[in-house]
Amino acid sequence: MPSKNILKQDAPQSFYHIYARGTNRQRIFREPSDFEKFLRLFQRYLSLQEARNAVGIPFPNFYNKLELVSFCLMPNHFHLLIYQHQQGAMSDFMRSLLTSYSMYFNKKYKHSGPLFESRYKASLISDDAYLEHISRYIHLNPRDWRKYEYSSLPYYLQQITDAWVRPERITKLFSTPAEYMEFLEDHTQFKEMMDILKHELANAKNI
Repeated sequence: MPSKNILKQDAPQSFYHIYARGTNRQRIFREPSDFEKFLRLFQRYLSLQEARNAVGIPFPNFYNKLELVSFCLMPNHFHLLIYQHQQGAMSDFMRSLLTSYSMYFNKKYKHSGPLFESRYKASLISDDAYLEHISRYIHLNPRDWRKYEYSSLPYYLQQITDAWVRPERITKLFSTPAEYMEFLEDHTQFKEMMDILKHELANAKNI
């Protein structure tokens, strides 16, 4: 279950549910190219091979430090489920991700001031039984979740693969992609988990 132990908020070999929202609920993704930029930043920092900038300087690489297990990008917020191998990797990754995206957004839209309401919220998941439900919560965020372009669901359904998305820690709990879809569509069970997950987000630590 979501952990209330603040002393363990940065633990190795642990799962985290991460949430970030635009300041005053403003849109952080205004058009498709913004979503696509954020996905490219995932690729930059989480690919197996180290990425480099135009003059050959390497970007930080987190492939062996953490795994992106699930994600969903919504117009004014996003959710991630990650598995952190090394203590501190989540903080370093999120700093790189949010700084790079904020610089892109501010330059493109001539925006000033903080883009995000807070740096982000992260909740340590201390009970593996909650993991599949958190992935479902993340994937069901959009109304048109079955066809939504900016979530990790296609990776769970084995429609596409990329090294920077690693859903196996959840998909191994289901015998087939079809079984995972049935799990998503079980809204009765999902509603039973909603209050727990909303409480978890409300009480998550600002990092």
